[in-house]
Amino acid sequence: MAITLPAQPSRWNRLADGLQRLLPDALLYLLVRVGIASVFLLSGRTKVEGLLSITPGTYELFRSEYALPLLPPELAAHLATYAEHLFPLLLVLGLATRLSALALLGMTLVIEVFVYPDAWSTHLSWAALLLVLVGRGAGAWSLDRRLGLR
Repeated sequence: MAITLPAQPSRWNRLADGLQRLLPDALLYLLVRVGIASVFLLSGRTKVEGLLSITPGTYELFRSEYALPLLPPELAAHLATYAEHLFPLLLVLGLATRLSALALLGMTLVIEVFVYPDAWSTHLSWAALLLVLVGRGAGAWSLDRRLGLR
């Protein structure tokens, strides 16, 4: 017995085409960039006072709770804090997007492996968004595109 589909695909396809016009790829890539950038930038802002003065509490977190095995805590605090400010800004601008997303993906992997391994579902969602940017770039509404960079 053959399975037959209702004669609705053309209606569905018209709806899908309309949605694609309402939600162009450029908008979706912009939302991915801003969405994942906000996660890291907000985390970075908890580590500083003023513009970029790292708080004593941040150093303590890197000494005790985070306790990364590969770097001294003071260096790790500086690298993470500055990365959580620089790379999200670049993502929002769509400048050096693939490199910035790759850097934040590396940070995500370090957090998953060494700091909060039980938070894999959160880290997986971050990684998925970052991999879209690594694999596809920033999209049409970006400085990368304006500069002719892929």
